[in-house]
Amino acid sequence: MEDQEELQQKLAEYRSEHSALDDMLDRMVASDQPVNLLHMQQLKKKKLWLKDMINKIESDLIDDIIA
Repeated sequence: MEDQEELQQKLAEYRSEHSALDDMLDRMVASDQPVNLLHMQQLKKKKLWLKDMINKIESDLIDDIIA
């Protein structure tokens, strides 16, 4: 099992990447340029995956604190 420092580091990385994807998607929608819907769908899927991983790590960290 990974220690809490590694989980905290991964959590920070995933949150940063999730935020960057969110900003990128917002810029794509607000842009006057045509949007590649397939690319946007892929970015949204990655964003959802990151959110799931963030929730899992947060849950693991809470379980470690309680135990």
